Amino acid sequence: MGNLKLSVVIPAYNEEKNLSSGVLDKVSSYLEKQAYPYEVLIVDDGSTDKTADVIEQFIKSKKGFKLIRNPHGGKALTVISGMLKASGEIIVFTDLDQSTPINQIEKFFPKFEEGFDVVIGSRKGREGAPLIRKLSAWGFAVIRNLSLGLPFADTQCGFKAFNQKAIREVFPKMLQIWQGMKAKGAAVNAGFDIEMLFLARKMGFKIAEVPITWHHVGTERVQLIHDALEALKDMGRIRKDDLDGKYG
Repeated sequence: MGNLKLSVVIPAYNEEKNLSSGVLDKVSSYLEKQAYPYEVLIVDDGSTDKTADVIEQFIKSKKGFKLIRNPHGGKALTVISGMLKASGEIIVFTDLDQSTPINQIEKFFPKFEEGFDVVIGSRKGREGAPLIRKLSAWGFAVIRNLSLGLPFADTQCGFKAFNQKAIREVFPKMLQIWQGMKAKGAAVNAGFDIEMLFLARKMGFKIAEVPITWHHVGTERVQLIHDALEALKDMGRIRKDDLDGKYG
């Protein structure tokens, strides 16, 4: 499939419940109405339930949808593998639960036309999220910006897009880094988004942040204290690796 405008990468791990709510139908229904060519790569992270089988059945009748079956390694490796296999001019990764609806990609296209290489979604207000999550996100942003100099309001939104040039330079390096950090269980790998943006910025890619529509979807994937501690640990590692010259 050549000359694709858009590739959509969707990581999946034990998603039977979300799949039963019709989330992939929403993605399919939106894309089928678009005039441009696209592909959807759903990357299963070694699910222990019937996620991959349900997806396999769904995509039989869907043009442009593909399933990639990976051994379990965590969200970071799942996203990286999908991004590296994508063929579109623009490649976006998004959560399967569609907390950010796929139609928000329309807000990204103008930024790529302006010359940006990376466009990230920003959850203004975080509608429906518990107060503790909003406060922790604020504190997390302050620490992140002070320690790593990332001038973004929201690095953790699971809706980010890259052009092919950024993919070819950023993601092989990300794969090299994260292959040694395979996760167990439903790990969200919070430090992955931070390192990806830090590396892209260090490589000189232009990054835009765009407000997007987002709705809180309760999930056992997000373990606030554990994920926050892991992210803080990753920020320390990123800072040290940068000082040691490991990012080139």
